[in-house]
Amino acid sequence: MIALEDIRAAAARIEGNIRRTPMIDASNLKTPLAGGVDLMLKLELLQVTGSFKARGATNRLLSLDRVELGGGIVTASGGNHGIATARAGFMAGVPTTVFLPTNASPAKIEKLQAWGATTRIVGSAWHESNEAAQAFVRETGAVYFHPFADPAVVAGQGSVGLEILDQMPDVTTVLVAMGGGGLVSGVATAIKALAPHVRVVGIEATGSPVLLRALEAGRNVALDRVTTSVATMACAKTDDRIFDIVRDKVDEIVLVDDDEMLRAAKSLWFEMGLAADLSGAAAIAALAEGRVRVKKGERVCAIVCGAGPDAILG
Repeated sequence: MIALEDIRAAAARIEGNIRRTPMIDASNLKTPLAGGVDLMLKLELLQVTGSFKARGATNRLLSLDRVELGGGIVTASGGNHGIATARAGFMAGVPTTVFLPTNASPAKIEKLQAWGATTRIVGSAWHESNEAAQAFVRETGAVYFHPFADPAVVAGQGSVGLEILDQMPDVTTVLVAMGGGGLVSGVATAIKALAPHVRVVGIEATGSPVLLRALEAGRNVALDRVTTSVATMACAKTDDRIFDIVRDKVDEIVLVDDDEMLRAAKSLWFEMGLAADLSGAAAIAALAEGRVRVKKGERVCAIVCGAGPDAILG
């Protein structure tokens, strides 16, 4: 699907249009997340639009020519990718339509509309919204921005991995939240190409273990149902190419439930003043609940991948 050179090209292409996000020390907390571990947080919640998704959507946009954008842009999203795509549409000056499931965050829907996007609520999960978005593409000729099954999007997300290795060259483990798998695919591709000894751990919602179940089956399979309330981590089936990357480059997948992610988001807000959405707190939840095995002296990077008011309002 992508290689290291694609990620490097994406990083160069989007430079100046996205933010190189900071990394901060989270080892000295009131309630330690993992004893004896040096923990750093990669703050993608401080990315433009509030999540890593801006990287992929911006790279997708800048990979197109003006003629291709004549029919506008459309996507299906649990929220964060939609906001990033709406920003891309704003940058290009073309209409953007975003299809969302019924469990999408009202705050994210408001943000989408503030970026000028037209929002349509269709279905109870992302795959149902995606079917409607695909029908819209056929009707209008709009360009589709897939949230994870697009090489340009995955390459853009992979730029997070390049930054992690630059900012934390002695990292031993990287924790990545997973929905459809675009972020973990890009990050793992970058990291395994440059530092194959680094462990990459994916974190899925208990109510949407799409890649874990696929790995257990030995092939890309669909879930019978998705029950998580975290729209940004809800996916009934991933792309075959994403499955291949995760199978080959992700070392382990662990699960956290919605309540555990909410507790982790509240902890980030209390301890560090970071307003993460539930997917952004997934990596912290995995550490706090002991789902990720870490040893004393490990250098761990947890990607806080998205912002939101969950911890403040929940």
